[in-house]
This record gives sequence, structure tokens and C-alpha cells, in this order.
Amino acid sequence: MLYLLFFLILFLAELIYFRIAGHFYIIDKPNQRSSHSRVTLRGGGIVFYLGVLLYSIWFKIPYPWFFAGLTLIAFISFADDIHSVPSRIRLLFHFSAMLLMFTDWGLFSGLPVWYIAVALILCTGIINAWNFMDGINGITGGYSLGILLCLIWINTRVVSFVDPPLLSVALLSVLVFNFFNFRKHARCFAGDIGAVSIAFIIIFALGRLMLFTNDLSYIIMVSVYGVDSVLTIVHRLMLHENIFEAHRKHAYQIMANELSIPHVWVSVFYMLAQVLIVAGYLSVPQKMHWAYFIATLFLLGSGYVLFMRKYFHLHLKAGTAELNAKTPRHEVN
Repeated sequence: MLYLLFFLILFLAELIYFRIAGHFYIIDKPNQRSSHSRVTLRGGGIVFYLGVLLYSIWFKIPYPWFFAGLTLIAFISFADDIHSVPSRIRLLFHFSAMLLMFTDWGLFSGLPVWYIAVALILCTGIINAWNFMDGINGITGGYSLGILLCLIWINTRVVSFVDPPLLSVALLSVLVFNFFNFRKHARCFAGDIGAVSIAFIIIFALGRLMLFTNDLSYIIMVSVYGVDSVLTIVHRLMLHENIFEAHRKHAYQIMANELSIPHVWVSVFYMLAQVLIVAGYLSVPQKMHWAYFIATLFLLGSGYVLFMRKYFHLHLKAGTAELNAKTPRHEVN
């Protein structure tokens, strides 16, 4: 009954946000880099933060430093959704938020400085991956749903590493968001506040799992996003592109745009791929975890390369056609 009440509160809060976003014109306008064609409300992912806020109020803030960090990073992300914030300011807020989260992890209890530095870089990479991958309907909500279900399973059946209601309420917030986003014509997009907030929540839980079990191979739970994000950056560097500029070169974008696969099906593919990878990981003996991890990265990486070799030319062709369409006829040779 309690979780039903939480779900209804979050659902109502999302509807109220839609009214606010509509009034203040917080929208996402499609452009040549977009994978959508309709003006859509931005920032619907605020419900992820509201879920943790509701959890923290009800259960008397079990993780105060994590909640403070989430509040900090959600604030700057929402500000960026409304009006562009300089990258150095965003990075300062992100680092501050992660250092607060590390306090709840206990990383400042005698661990070497390099360990904290590596954690900071890795967490920044994961958060950026969630932001980069938030480009089509359902992918952020679907992928996050799959990982949260896996975390709940592990927390319940394998090892208890985090307060169960935190994961449950996070799951409810994702379900509310998916109701409005996981569809052909989304009513809202997550926005930076959504992508960054849910990434921060998942990182917090995943970090506690890895520290509690002393098994860093659990990072495999974000391997699908990780491989797509990292190899896309490498690919763009090979093309001598500015990796900080918007683009449509991720594998999921080519699936949705050049191959015309419906957004929700692409999102389901990414979600199921990650869930199946985690299921396989949990089914092998613990001593085989790292071998499974390396094999998974090899297969995902190989799949990415083969996919790009076969279909990337369609992206180049579409870009050329778009450029020609915008060039005045008298300028075309």
C-alpha cells in the first residue's frame, strides 16, 4: 500500500511538472541533430529526483551525503535544461556532488588518493554516458529500468548492499517516467536533470555493491552504455570531430534514424541486452566474473565495430543529402 501511495504521488507530481514546464516554455525543439520531430516538454526526468526526495523524507534521510550530492547535481542539471550553463560550472557541481556521494560510500576512510581520483573519473564517465545516450524515446527509462531490476534482484537474492526501499522508489519513479516517455510519441523527455539524476542514483547503488562485495567486475551492469559511448568517442576522434559537439553517430541513433527502427524497439533491445548480460554474469561462478566481463566487452566491442562497418555509410549518405538540400542550387557544382 505504501508503494502504491508513492507511485500516485510521483505520478501526480509529474503531471504538475508538465503544467509548470508548459507555462515556462521548458521544451525541446527538434534540430538537425535530433532523433525526434516534435516539440516536446523537457525535464520530465525530474521525477527521479522527486522519488529520492520522497524516500528520504519518509525514511528520515538514510543516506544524507548521497541525497545532498543528488540535490546538487539535479539543481545544476535542471538549470542547464532551462538555460545553458558553462561546462566548467557543471563540472564543478558534478565533482562536488560525487565527493559528497563518496562520503556515504566511505571512500575517505583511509583509502589512497588515487583510488578516489579513479572513482571520480569513472563516475563522471558513467554520468556523461547516460546523458549522451539519452536521444530517443524510452532508452533512458528502459535501460535504467533494466538495471534497477537487476540491482533489486541482487540486493534481495544475492547480497544486501543498500536499503531496499531506495531501489524500489527509484523503480517507481522510472515507471512513472516511462508511462509518458516509453511510447511512439513521447509526452516528455528526461532532460539533463533526468539522465544525470538517474545515473547518479544507479552509480550510488552500484558503487555500494562493488565496495560491499569487493568485486569491481560488477561494473558490467553498465557495459552496454559504456561500450557504445566509449567506442563512439573513439570513432569520432578517428574522424577528427569535436567530441563535445552534438551528433547522431551512436549505434542506437543509426538504428533509429538511418535504419528506421522504431525508437521503443531500439530501447527494448538495449534494455534486454544489458539484462541478459547481467543474468549471464550472475549465473557463472564468482571466480569467473572477470573472464566473463572481458569476454562481454570483446563481444560488445566486436558487435559495435561490425555494425558500424555495415551501416555507418548510411549516416554519411544521409548527412550528404541533408547538406545538399540546404545548399542553394546555384552553389552546387
